[in-house]
Amino acid sequence: MRLNQDQVDDYRSNGFLLLESLLDQREVESLCAAFERDSMIPGPQVVTEEGGAEVRAVYSSHQRQPEYARLIRDPRILRPVQQLLSSDVYIYQFKINAKSAFGGDKWAWHQDYLAWRLADGLPAPRQINVGVFLDDVTEFNGPVIFVPGSHRNGLVREGRQDSAKSDQHLDPDDISLTPRQLAQLVSRHGMSSPKGPAGSLVLFSPEIVHGSAPNMSPFTRRLLIATYNDAANLPQPSGQARPAHVVCRDTEPLLALDMPFSENLETLTA
Repeated sequence: MRLNQDQVDDYRSNGFLLLESLLDQREVESLCAAFERDSMIPGPQVVTEEGGAEVRAVYSSHQRQPEYARLIRDPRILRPVQQLLSSDVYIYQFKINAKSAFGGDKWAWHQDYLAWRLADGLPAPRQINVGVFLDDVTEFNGPVIFVPGSHRNGLVREGRQDSAKSDQHLDPDDISLTPRQLAQLVSRHGMSSPKGPAGSLVLFSPEIVHGSAPNMSPFTRRLLIATYNDAANLPQPSGQARPAHVVCRDTEPLLALDMPFSENLETLTA
């Protein structure tokens, strides 16, 4: 799969691109089943909501679940990433954000690249996030909200909060924009929230300002986010490297599968 020129231009201009229904129902069901298995594995890779009952995020599932290991190499996903970024890319971070019904909490307004530059010494914002909708995304269940075009001016803030909200990852609250910064950006660019059926994808820039509200609906909203990094743009940590459950250590460029993820579901689940 290749993006057409209009799609490339939209991504460059807006900082995100929605691809509706790229994965079919059978594929989505297999990914959801893999998430249910993976979220039950104890360890620091599982981040819970305050109170510790509901799963908020799970990291590096592609290292434990074969469905995800093949998904990140699916030509329908990897080819557009290579087209927009580089022919040699690897998975830098993989996580699934889960918002439970009637309570999945917000994610603060932030830019991803700031977290990665501060924590891992990534030299440049040479990444692409690929968000996969594991559930239908509506205006009611806490969709990601983007500030279109906000990626074009670089980072809005430079540092992080003095105190860390979590010792498992760099939480968006630690690098959140101030109300004044966000108001100025929104007054210039507006806000946009991609929505669509499960199996849709949204590609988005590491510098685009984004956040989300709590899930007010009776339906779960799970979003898989695979972050691809240019293989020539390796982290340069100045201190202790973040743990492997957050940052993927395998930096070998990925090769695309010779067939879509769906054509091998039987061998994955046998």
